[in-house]
Amino acid sequence: MTAPTTRRAPDPPVRPRGGLFRHRDFRLLWTGQAISSIGSNVTTVALPLVALAVLDATTFQVAVLTAAAWLPWLLVGLPAGAWVDRLRRRPVMIVCDLVSALLFLSVPVAAVLGVLTIGHLLAVALGGGLARVFFETADQAYLPTLLRPAEVPEGNAKLHATQSASYVVGPGLAGLIAQLAGAVTALLLDALSFLVSAACLARIRAVEPRPHCPAGPASLRREVATGIRFVARDPYLRVLTVFGAASNIGLTGYQAVLVVFLVRSAGLPPGLVGLLIGLASLGGIVGATVATSLARRVGTARALLLAALGAGPPALLIPLAGPGLRAIWLLLGGVVVSLAVAVGNVVKGSFRQMYTPQALLGRVTVSMQLLNFGTIPLAAVLAGALGTAYGPGRAIWVMTGWLALTPLILLAGPLRRRRDLPAAPQPV
Repeated sequence: MTAPTTRRAPDPPVRPRGGLFRHRDFRLLWTGQAISSIGSNVTTVALPLVALAVLDATTFQVAVLTAAAWLPWLLVGLPAGAWVDRLRRRPVMIVCDLVSALLFLSVPVAAVLGVLTIGHLLAVALGGGLARVFFETADQAYLPTLLRPAEVPEGNAKLHATQSASYVVGPGLAGLIAQLAGAVTALLLDALSFLVSAACLARIRAVEPRPHCPAGPASLRREVATGIRFVARDPYLRVLTVFGAASNIGLTGYQAVLVVFLVRSAGLPPGLVGLLIGLASLGGIVGATVATSLARRVGTARALLLAALGAGPPALLIPLAGPGLRAIWLLLGGVVVSLAVAVGNVVKGSFRQMYTPQALLGRVTVSMQLLNFGTIPLAAVLAGALGTAYGPGRAIWVMTGWLALTPLILLAGPLRRRRDLPAAPQPV
C-alpha cells in the first residue's frame, strides 16, 4: 500500500519560549474548547438528572439518551469525513457550536413552558450528537494545519488535559447547580459554553489552507471508500480501531447507567453524584499531562499498551461502589481508568494526525470513529436493558468485566513488537 502524497501547509515561524500558550491562535482554540468541554460535561450529568427528576424516566430511557447522543456516528460518520475534507474546517466548527447552543437552550425553554418531554430530550441528544460528529472530525483535521508538526503532540496533550479537567469540573458543577437551582438550569451553562467556543474560533487569524480537491468528478462514495481502505489495510490503524470500539462498549456501558445506580440504588443526592463522578475523572488530568513525557520515555507503542492495561482491569473496582465509605471504590477505579484513557487518547490522536496524509485525515478519522463511537449507542442500549432486567449494579459488573478483557486486542496486534509507533505508512 502506497500512501497518497499531499502537501502540508508551510510551517509557521518558530514559537517564542513558553510553549503553545504563547501561540495566540492556539490559545483561542484552547480557550473555546475548554469552556465548551466544561459545558458538555455539565450536560452528561444534567441531562440524565433532568430525565430522572423532572420526567421520572426509567433506567432504559436514561440509557437511550446516551445512545441517542452517539447514534449519529453510525448514521453520518463516514460521509461527514468526506464532507469535512472538502471544506475549510474552522467554519464547520463554528456552525456546529451555534447549532448546539440552540439545541441545548431549547430544553430550559420547553421546561418553562411546561412542554418538556422525553422525546424532546432524545431529539436534543440526537441533534447535539450530529453536530458533535462534524465538530470533532473537523477539529482533528484542523489542529495539524494550525500548528507545526513538532507542536502537534504538545497541542494534543494540552487539549486533552483541559478536556480531562472538564470531566472533573463539569459533573461537579452540574450536581451543584441541580441541587441548588434544578438540573434544567444546568443546561443553560452548556448552551452558553457553545457560544463562547464559537466566538473564540471566529477570532483565530491563521488562514487555513484550501482543502485538497480530488482530480476529476467528485464522488462521495469513492472518497469514503478511500478512507475505509486506508484504515482497513494499515495494521496499526486497524488494531487501534478495533480496540477503541471494544473498550468503548465497556466504558460507555457502565457510564450509561452509573447516574441511575448512584441515585436510585445507592441513594445519593444529586450534588454528591456530580462530585463523585467529577473526582473519579481526576486521573484524566494527570494522564493527559504526562502522556507526552511517558511516550518519550518508554516509547509510543509501549505507552499505548500500558494505557490499555490501566483502563481495563482496574475498572472492576467501580461496581464495588455503594453508600458511605464504599464510594471510595468508584473514586479509585475511576481515577485509574480516566488516567489511562487520557494517556491512550493523547498518544493515539497525535499518531493518527501525523501518520495519516493530510488530504485523508478527515476520512481516516471518521472511518476509525465510526467503529469506535458506533458501538457506543449499542452499548448504552445494552446496559439499559441489563439494568432494567437485573438492576444497574449488575449491568455495571458486566460492562466493566468486558472492559477488563479489551487489552488482549492490542497484545494480539503489532504494537507488542515495537517500542515506538511508525512515523509513516510503509509501502506494500
